[in-house]
Amino acid sequence: MTGMGDKLSAVLGAKTAKALDTSLNLRTVAELLRHYPRRYQRRGELTDIGGLEIGEHVTVMAKIERTEKRPMRQRKGQILTVHLTDGKRRLTCAFFGNQAWRERELRAGRTGLFAGKVSAFRNDLQLSNPEYELFEEDDSTSTMDSFLNRIIPVYPAAAGVGSWMIARSVRQVLDTLDPVEDPVPEVLCAELGLADLDTALRHVHRPESWDQLAAAKERLKWDEALSIQLIFAQRRRSEISEPARACPRVEGGIAAAFDERLPFQLTEGQREVGETIAEDLASEHPMNRLLQGEVGSGKTIVALRAMLQVVDAGRQAAMLAPTEVLAAQHARSLRELLGDLGTAGELGAAEHATKVTLLTGSMGAKERKQALLEAASGEAGIVVGTHALIQDHVTFADLALAVVDEQHRFGVEQRDALRTRGVEGTSPHVLVMTATPIPRTVAMTVYGDLETSSLRQLPEGRSPISTTVVPVAEKPAWLDRAWQRIIEEVGKGRQAYVVCPRIGDEPPADTGGRRPPLAVLDLAPMLEEGPLHGLRVGVLHGKQPADEKDGVMRAFAAGEVDVLVATTVVEVGVNVPNATTMVIMDAERFGVSQLHQLRGRVGRGSAPGLCLLVSEVPEGTTTRQRLDAVASTLDGFELSKLDLELRREGDILGSAQSGTKSALKMLSLLDDEDVIARARSVAQRVVDDDPDLVHSPGLARMVADVIDAERAEFLEKT
Repeated sequence: MTGMGDKLSAVLGAKTAKALDTSLNLRTVAELLRHYPRRYQRRGELTDIGGLEIGEHVTVMAKIERTEKRPMRQRKGQILTVHLTDGKRRLTCAFFGNQAWRERELRAGRTGLFAGKVSAFRNDLQLSNPEYELFEEDDSTSTMDSFLNRIIPVYPAAAGVGSWMIARSVRQVLDTLDPVEDPVPEVLCAELGLADLDTALRHVHRPESWDQLAAAKERLKWDEALSIQLIFAQRRRSEISEPARACPRVEGGIAAAFDERLPFQLTEGQREVGETIAEDLASEHPMNRLLQGEVGSGKTIVALRAMLQVVDAGRQAAMLAPTEVLAAQHARSLRELLGDLGTAGELGAAEHATKVTLLTGSMGAKERKQALLEAASGEAGIVVGTHALIQDHVTFADLALAVVDEQHRFGVEQRDALRTRGVEGTSPHVLVMTATPIPRTVAMTVYGDLETSSLRQLPEGRSPISTTVVPVAEKPAWLDRAWQRIIEEVGKGRQAYVVCPRIGDEPPADTGGRRPPLAVLDLAPMLEEGPLHGLRVGVLHGKQPADEKDGVMRAFAAGEVDVLVATTVVEVGVNVPNATTMVIMDAERFGVSQLHQLRGRVGRGSAPGLCLLVSEVPEGTTTRQRLDAVASTLDGFELSKLDLELRREGDILGSAQSGTKSALKMLSLLDDEDVIARARSVAQRVVDDDPDLVHSPGLARMVADVIDAERAEFLEKT
């Protein structure tokens, strides 16, 4: 008999086990059985070809419409082209070489599974030399004896390991599998109306009915939701028990002076969130709050008012940014907003003034030493920097608040390191900010240890931004028009960004036969010598020395550079109101949230903004639909849902937490809000009764089994 911990080599044989390990990183019985089908189909139910993504390894069920062959141009042999259809759209398969037997086998009218990487050829979707498994021409039976009752599981596959091979391996394992011990107490399963784990694992792979499948999936979703929520419930309980420096409001201090000087009215959202944060800061337990908001919704003002409340209490605040460009930008912005309230120790400083100090890893020795001294002595009420702020040799006199900007760029370990910077055994209050709106389900699942506040209202005076897709494969002349628009804007005294996916000093990654992404260092001189000849073109990327990056940004902000060709270092926090146009090259290489963030750099002044998404991706593909969706709305919260749907949730938890493989294999952050919310409630109740799960060893084991030990360590660190 077979156990969940057994090696696949002992059950399936060395050859099959090696293929599963090499292609899919599956080594044990448990890992194979947790490799759930991506979807299920009935015999005769064809895959929607219109939903395929270029570069994706897919398995499609399709019907052969016709075949044709022609000689290869460069070498001897034939190309056999097989035209597949789902009844609406077509997909071609190209086979290279003299393979007469294949031509006889792949006849019009036959149906089967075809697996390979999707590419584009002459604007059509194509699979090159795909693997395939044809059904018997008698539709009453299937060659795949692992499929039962006409419900066909289609597994996430890879080159050399087709869905049908995985299905056979799963059947072989299930036929010898011992009953699986259930980690969830029987009483809890009964309360929640869940199937037992052994039944769920068998039915998710070999369902005899759709009802069986639904019950199995419901149980497996609960395993994932509950294990994650148990970890966050433990984190919240641990954090509540920690002491923090109480920083109540002070009458007549720097915070009040700053509010009196504000040249604009705070939005209702800024005031409400500000009140919530002020109450949190006055507590003797650490605040752990996520502040999410639209691009330009005024999060920096909210954060600065919180930092000033801490300064009024005689303590310090730190602001952590993901890049040196953004850290320097934040330091400048805070100083500009504070005016003489931010010039403590200088001639003409206002009463109650504080000092804003910038500290980054690439500072010169003298400058860095001075910044370290200002942080350690308490002379700096506000310290702004990159991850350098959480290194061991950086000390603070009395750090009471840590503001983390763009949390999605940081892992849990880095955020937790900030919590150790308090004095006398206290933990600083933590305010996490993101301009990438997050659906409620993601907030509960990825940031489950944080309370969440949202800013949806934009301040008055923000200019509209129009976004257009520039489909250069279909309409190459549109790119010429894009460069002309930049010339026109510069002629009006305005400025523009051109964003590229790559710097250009590194070898491009394997692109699966596609053209390498455009690079800043290649495109900038081409623009200077070509379509933008005569304009002042600057270059900005992450590998430039800090002083050079700062110099470029200062020159751009001062209007001394007309066009800034940059990587995504300009994605967040960069504020140049005179910049009105952004051209994003190879826009399909960026995610929905990135595109939304990037275009938020324009339209920040009195003139309307224009964002052009340049792409060669064919019309009708999922990628093109994603670009069209970004062009259709400026609502970041709406786009966040779209982003979640299109990313298929595969990397949500992994990328946000530890950078490792995702734990979410069955749970849908898009569709399972009720499961996640109820699991959060159940987990809190369980942890309140048994904080360390000492009396619930099965639940403790489930956390490790479903999520994996490495991620559990990341999430549990405090």
